[in-house]
Amino acid sequence: MKNIILLHGAIGAADQLIPLENELTKQNFKVFKFSFSGHGNTPFNNDFSIKQFAKELELFISENNLIQPAIFGYSMGGYVALYLATQMPMLIGNIITLGTKFNWTEEIAKKEIQLLNPQTIIEKVPKFANALQQRHGDCWINLLNKTSQLMVELGQTNLLNEDNLNQINNKVILGLADNDNMVTDEETTSVFKTLKNAQRFYLKNTKHQIESVNVTELCDLIIAM
Repeated sequence: MKNIILLHGAIGAADQLIPLENELTKQNFKVFKFSFSGHGNTPFNNDFSIKQFAKELELFISENNLIQPAIFGYSMGGYVALYLATQMPMLIGNIITLGTKFNWTEEIAKKEIQLLNPQTIIEKVPKFANALQQRHGDCWINLLNKTSQLMVELGQTNLLNEDNLNQINNKVILGLADNDNMVTDEETTSVFKTLKNAQRFYLKNTKHQIESVNVTELCDLIIAM
């Protein structure tokens, strides 16, 4: 039985990965998942950053006595897994990402955080605001604000620059949805060419949101890794 950890994306939580967990379990995977601090009613840590989330992943692996588990990281989850691989390459096994954004600049961060304005979401997308509150509780506004700051910090210092990516020896499979409006094919291709041991896949008729993914298709791709 193969061990795999599923990591959610920014302003997401572990419950979004239950459909994939169910499909992988049918295929004899032992599936683990958790929510990063500040997400899904998990208390905030004093630090809210990629480095902190990587520490949480490291601790989760240790607490569950996992030996080089595979990691599936959606969006920010993929970024966290790859960052941890730059720091502790022997801790984890193969890494599969989907919809992970690699190209961070101050201009890009400024553009992305405009989509995370709580008041705008409340006024223009009330259903989304309600969904965020249901997933994260009354701290959802704080989560959006902290995520915006995290993006600003990534725009100032991209932790997955070319030098850091060159340190990764793990097998990495980079996934991208064909209708992803956040992540470009160009940035994914650039990382693909930089990594030492990389493959890639595309999901057709799929958006950035994890809910749009055909979990059966994604499961088959993970099995073939």
